[in-house]
Parts: sequence; C-alpha cells; structure tokens
Amino acid sequence: MRPQQVLLLGLMLLVPVLAFLFLKGFGTNRYALPFYLPERVDSTLVAGKWQRDTVFHQLGPFQLREAVANRAVSGAELQKQGLYVLSFFPSDCPISCQRQNAQLVRVQEKFRQDAGVRLASVLTTTDSSTILARFAENYGAIAGKWFFLTADKPTVTRLREQELRLPPLVAGADGPYVVQLVDRDGYVRGRYDGTSERDMNRLITEIDVLLYIYEHP
Repeated sequence: MRPQQVLLLGLMLLVPVLAFLFLKGFGTNRYALPFYLPERVDSTLVAGKWQRDTVFHQLGPFQLREAVANRAVSGAELQKQGLYVLSFFPSDCPISCQRQNAQLVRVQEKFRQDAGVRLASVLTTTDSSTILARFAENYGAIAGKWFFLTADKPTVTRLREQELRLPPLVAGADGPYVVQLVDRDGYVRGRYDGTSERDMNRLITEIDVLLYIYEHP
C-alpha cells in the first residue's frame, strides 16, 4: 500500500474519533430560558463568597372568574399543575385579537394531552359571562385546559400594569397582544407577540423546554 493511501486511511479512521471526542466534551446543548421582570439586585452567599444576583418578580396573588363553569380561578390554581400561558383580549376582538386566539388554539392542540400546560385568556373589558362562554365555544376551549376569565376593571388593570408591567390599554386600539409564559413558581419566563406565528412557535418550543426541565431537574 502506498504511503499516500496509508495516510488517507489513517485520516478516515481518525475523523470519527475526533468528532466523538469533540461532541463528548463540548456537545452538551443547553437551552436556558430567561426570567423577565427584574425587581432588584441582591447579594447571595455562594460557597463562602458573596455574589450579586438579580431578583426577579413573582406574580402576586390574583383571582378571576371563569366563564363556562362560573367559578373563581386564582393564579395559584393556574400554576398548581405546572406552567400556564396568559393572554388578554377585548370583547369586540378585532382582527389582531382573532389572530392571537387562533395561535392559542395551536398551543392548546399541541399540549392537549399534557395536564401541566394550561391557558388563561383574560377579558380586558367588562362583559357578561355569556359572551365569554361563546368565545370559549368558538375556539374549542377544553374545560379545565383553556380558561376564559373576567374580573372587574381594577383587578385586570392591576394584573396587567402592576404585576406584568404592560403598558396601559388605549381605547379603540387593536393591541398590542403580548402573551406571557408563567412557570409553576409564578415567574414570567417568556413574552411573545400573540399575532406572530414565529413568536408563537417559539412559545411552543419554550414550553417544551420548561416541561423537560421539570421532568429532569
């Protein structure tokens, strides 16, 4: 066998070995979800040394009313079994609102069999439970999976503006429609444009990431 052939054969055998060693040493893929709503910077004692770290806001307690079953639903209940997807919409639900709700249908269908994923759509305008029940029916909301919720204006305003730090709603404006991913501890882990298919695809991916983290702590 010629020297060139020997060298070529050696390289062909060496490449898979090097690839294996590289993947073993550097191939761990970690998809870390960020936390939103920074609250303050605090000091933490780690291995005998003080380190400064950001403390993020946990959603405070809130209680809304569910349309179909006509009962109270709290934030604690929504996150009890896992994470939930939180969104807002007005009763007239213009075009952008309809796009958001259509995207949420996709999320529900993707995680239909997963009890650890819930959806909560909150009405931003005062209206009757009958109208909310009709929304739930129109979008095929699964009972106990996708909640259509309402409350008095101060409660909804506090949830939107104080807890989630969203800008005040402008009368007659169509949006913005910001969808939140809230984890089982009440932290906001994702924010998405509810009218964007690309953003909602990212939401679906990041729900999968959180579920994997919960299953493999």
